[in-house]
Amino acid sequence: MLKRTIKYIDYNGVEREEDFYFNLTKADVAEMELTTVGGLEAMFNKISQAQDIPAVAKVLKGIIYKAYGEKSPDGRQFIRTPEVKDAFFNTEAYSELFTELVADPVALNDFIRAILPKAPAEAAVPATTTASQPVLLPIN
Repeated sequence: MLKRTIKYIDYNGVEREEDFYFNLTKADVAEMELTTVGGLEAMFNKISQAQDIPAVAKVLKGIIYKAYGEKSPDGRQFIRTPEVKDAFFNTEAYSELFTELVADPVALNDFIRAILPKAPAEAAVPATTTASQPVLLPIN
């Protein structure tokens, strides 16, 4: 699970700094793998080779959407209802996160690795990816 502190200015012009949570479970990664034609590695390779910037944006938004949630006070649940997700996506915090990740391949790679299940995290990341290589394409 990744706890990410994001600074942003809300729609009343108030500067805020809040913690947001992102997590993918083993089941999430398995579902993504099984519902992606050719698997995740093939999809990432295809996007990378084609320099398909619209696909990068779509995949990144989808990953953020799937991973975002709120921890229950007792820590037993990670709540990812559409209402919770939509509330986050309607903030400038989402905008700050998205623009940072598309502009910085290292931040993108770190984000993806941090939200993956801890074991076996490496199995879920494409084998062609290294610590210095982004999982997705950077957008310049």
